[in-house]
Amino acid sequence: MNLKKKVVTRTKQIQFKGIPAAPGIAIAKAHIFGTEEIMPREHKLEDKEVPKEIERFKEALKQTKREIIAIEKRISKEIGIEHGKIFNAHLLVLEDSVLVQEVIAKLKKRKKNIESVFANVLNRYINVLSEASDEYLRDRISDITDVGRRILRNLSGAEEKSLEELKEESIVVAYDLSPSDTAMMHKGHVLGFITDIGGRTSHTAIMAKSLEIPAVVGLEVITDVVKNGDYIIVDGIHGVVVVNPTKKILAKYREEKKRYEVLEHELVELKTLPSQTLDGKKVIVAGNIELPEDVVSVLSHGAQGIGLYRTEYFYMNRRDLPDEEEQFNAYKSVAMRIKSECVVVRTLDLGGDKFLSQLDIPKEMNPFLGWRAIRYCLARPAVFKTQLRAILRASVYGNLKLMYPMISGVGEFRQANVLLEEAKNELREKNIPFNDKISVGAMIEVPSAAITSDVLAKEADFFSIGTNDLIQYLLAVDRVNEKIAYLYEPTHPAVLSLIKAVIDNGHKEGIPVALCGEMAGDVSLTMILLGLGLDEFSTSPIAVPEIKKIIRSVSFKEAKEIAEKALEFTTGKKVQDFARNKLRKIVPEMATNFE
Repeated sequence: MNLKKKVVTRTKQIQFKGIPAAPGIAIAKAHIFGTEEIMPREHKLEDKEVPKEIERFKEALKQTKREIIAIEKRISKEIGIEHGKIFNAHLLVLEDSVLVQEVIAKLKKRKKNIESVFANVLNRYINVLSEASDEYLRDRISDITDVGRRILRNLSGAEEKSLEELKEESIVVAYDLSPSDTAMMHKGHVLGFITDIGGRTSHTAIMAKSLEIPAVVGLEVITDVVKNGDYIIVDGIHGVVVVNPTKKILAKYREEKKRYEVLEHELVELKTLPSQTLDGKKVIVAGNIELPEDVVSVLSHGAQGIGLYRTEYFYMNRRDLPDEEEQFNAYKSVAMRIKSECVVVRTLDLGGDKFLSQLDIPKEMNPFLGWRAIRYCLARPAVFKTQLRAILRASVYGNLKLMYPMISGVGEFRQANVLLEEAKNELREKNIPFNDKISVGAMIEVPSAAITSDVLAKEADFFSIGTNDLIQYLLAVDRVNEKIAYLYEPTHPAVLSLIKAVIDNGHKEGIPVALCGEMAGDVSLTMILLGLGLDEFSTSPIAVPEIKKIIRSVSFKEAKEIAEKALEFTTGKKVQDFARNKLRKIVPEMATNFE
């Protein structure tokens, strides 16, 4: 919250590169939205004043809770219940007894006004989260900050500002925007927004996508540069922001905006069309989700089910472990909403860069290679079987499949299945129905599993290739280390060869092979993966129409030829250039990202 910003000298036109949070292009004047800190002054208290300060704090908590519930109801009505549920995370902060008790304890010890004590405790929480390597955890800072500002505002009696008050079309510029700020945007007046901080998985970014407001976040110093009234171009496709553009650049982006809107209209029409090649080869294009509310996006973008339900996020942002009933209801709701389409539920994948204190996962020198995912679950069968029973119970309400993460070989797969059978027996003893024939798959993200996929394919019902981890393990590249990020190459010949081997081994045993990493949503690689024989692409729902468009624009015969040629190249750069050139030739409107 008290981050120092680097001062940037303004020039007539400045271009910035940030994180694309919501696609689209917006052009308008800047409106600086003040989400600056309410910096409370600090003063000493007399002993007799302490109880009164505690009561003021408790009343501010109650008032803040009433405000958040009111926002939740409004958003549920205007945007959708799923987005209203985003504010459950805010309520969790308010109801965090550890946080509240810490504030009261420090108040009694320091005998200073409640505003200053609360701000100090809040800053400590935010600083801890800002050090997390997991993007999801870092993005929860926005939720905590939003609640913290509301509490401080209610303590001080300061007036709340709202983006509803905007009277003309604008680009909102802010250090950060809370989900409640975003929710109050009037779509007709807020054409786009840009922020200094934030990431792709923040609730603000999720809501921006739903409202179809172009957004770029993580620009670091944008609020130091932009002034009210500056002309701004927001390119949410590439993560580019241009301040005070020249006539030439402005004309270019206006043309790009028209082209994007035409393409978007075409992609919307693809929603109900099958994902099949020109010569009739059908593949599945499914969506990835983290939370049950993400189902809305899956359905709205025409995805064929859910190829990856990352259940670890269900365990996070809370003080306790979810019990069987709670998990059952979550999985059941997703299964029922997806109906006949498939839902692949990946079992708990905590560890690495995703931690939960209640699970007692120790700090390790190499957490990505440590006690995580299936390794943790096998060592903690009670936690694992609670989740397995919940998934099994939900399996009678839809087409659920089960998938184990980070399998390194057939031995681990068998051990996990032993616990699955135990979970089934426990349900049988209680006469609780479940799908006894539920499909069980392995996530192929460890090189040893990929190399021995011929053996695994004899026992698994399906494979899903998790390229995010597979690439970092295969190439020995930490994917969150900026210094060696250039070595993280999805097009590396070793990566493509291993993917081909996994697909071939799966097909030899008659099982389908999906790919659910970031590669699945990379439009430049779609034709190569299609040509390698991939049965299913599972990606961010927003990328589904683009992938479907490419599949429907090429024959399977041509895709195979493209894949065969790609396997002949000796460097990832040559593969990348080749793939992009093919995309420009076959589907030129989809190649604008590379210009």
